[in-house]
Amino acid sequence: MPNIEHYEYLPDKGVRDPWPRTPHPDVLGYGLRDYGNRIGLWRMFDVMDRYGIRCTASLSLAVFDHYPEILEACEKRRWDVLAHGMYNTRYHWDLEEAAERREIEACVAAYRRHTGRQLAGWFSPAATFTMNTPDLVAEAGIKYYCDWFHDDQPFPIKVRSGKLITIPYQMDINDAMTWRHHIEAEDFARMATDHFDCLYREAEARPLVMCIALHPYLMGQPHRIKYLDRALNHILSHEKVWVATGEEIADWYIANALPSIEAHLSADVP
Repeated sequence: MPNIEHYEYLPDKGVRDPWPRTPHPDVLGYGLRDYGNRIGLWRMFDVMDRYGIRCTASLSLAVFDHYPEILEACEKRRWDVLAHGMYNTRYHWDLEEAAERREIEACVAAYRRHTGRQLAGWFSPAATFTMNTPDLVAEAGIKYYCDWFHDDQPFPIKVRSGKLITIPYQMDINDAMTWRHHIEAEDFARMATDHFDCLYREAEARPLVMCIALHPYLMGQPHRIKYLDRALNHILSHEKVWVATGEEIADWYIANALPSIEAHLSADVP
């Protein structure tokens, strides 16, 4: 899952300063993220194309306005989009319900304007969600949600109206998290393959989901990209691996697993 993000050069600090290297502007921090969208992502496109992988991009919707060539590349490859807010410098912590609703609706409208399609997935910017987020996401017609990191398989979330499925997003197999702890790409590839090997064995009993969270400004660097190739080569050398988008996983789960779960839950209600 490539996280294709846009960071504002001079954002409102709000509840958290996205550029801790003060005073502003943080030219180095901004430049690194911009490198990911201008250069690193295209190396990742090459790797994914080599394996024929349709990715789910965790995408700041403003990317499609600021980098129209990324919109064209994603559409050409039929990539799925998991909305990651409008900007990755506008955090949703402490937003009032009405304000958060406006942010989610703006993302749904932006995706429809660019693609003509309904947005299928949601992952709050920088994982900054509120207690209202699942309800508001379902209200907006979004079918799957990735803010919770609580399982290796999808599961329904109880919301005020409609239906919502949570799908695993990985904070362990995530190059941004490992980078912050000085874990480099070769070890990241080993973590990814070890993670896969465990889930592959356990998936004999039930379907499980593995998400590899990637950031173009990190894994798209010249010295790291070969380790992404190494991990994908290992994973795809196994039979019974379904390389699915987030929406494909959600649709399969809604059609095949959700009815029996809903029937079980209904039977338990007095």
